[in-house]
Order: sequence, then C-alpha cells, then structure tokens
Amino acid sequence: MVRVVGIDHLVVSVSDFDKSKAFYVPLMEFLDFGVEAEYEGMMGWANGETLFWISQADAQGKKHKYRKGDVGFHHYAFRLRSRKDVDALQTFLESQGATIVDPAGEYYDDYYAVFFLDPDGMKLEGMRYGERHAQAARKRAAKKKASGRQSRR
Repeated sequence: MVRVVGIDHLVVSVSDFDKSKAFYVPLMEFLDFGVEAEYEGMMGWANGETLFWISQADAQGKKHKYRKGDVGFHHYAFRLRSRKDVDALQTFLESQGATIVDPAGEYYDDYYAVFFLDPDGMKLEGMRYGERHAQAARKRAAKKKASGRQSRR
C-alpha cells in the first residue's frame, strides 16, 4: 500500500510576481525558510521539512482575482513551535504592514493562530495546536512519577 509521509511542496500562483516576492522573501526568512531556487517568474523556499513556492500566474489566470471560497486554494497554515512564535509572527507581520484578518488568539480548544493575507488576498495562517494540552500532560506525568517515588519509600 502506498503511504504519504508528508507534503513536499505547495506552489501558489500570484498575479504580480515582483510584488509577491517582496512580501514572501522577508516572511519566509522570518519563518526560517531558505531559498531553494529562483527562476524567471518562480521562487521557492525550503525549511528541511517542506517547500513553499510562488509562481507568476499566466495571462488567463491574471484575469481572475483570487477569491476565498472559489474552487482551489482556501488557506495555508504554517505550524509553529509555540504560541510565542505565533505572537512573534503577528508582530513581524504588523511591522511589514501585512493585512491581519484575525489577530493572534485562541480560535478552537488549544488552537492558537494568527490569520493574514498575501498581496493577492490569499489567506495564510501561523498556528500552534495542542501546546496547553501537552503542558498539562507533562505536569500530570511528573506528578504521577513523583507520587510513585514517594509511595515506594
């Protein structure tokens, strides 16, 4: 049986390559992605886990503005290490003048995220899921281990 072991890359078509490149270069650097390659009208970044590319839309594609809700790309979420990283991303985005559509906060149980737009209005997200639950589990395990040591004495 074939098994997918991860997402290798995503390529996002953009309406104005130079404008999008000016947005994505500092963002990807902030997110610790290095440049994988750059070609005429196409650029990609990698972080050792995944690749993210932008590519100039063709003439037909440029006739249609992006609209969330159409068939295709809805949004892309960058999973971050911690809630502090989500907050740092928001601060970075604000310093870059990016459009934040939903500020850093808890959107679901233990799901902390910030949502923002690229120059074409495509929704991106920096998120961390499960941090509070993992901390609580570690505390319970440490408490159980400590009480087990005391009962053996």
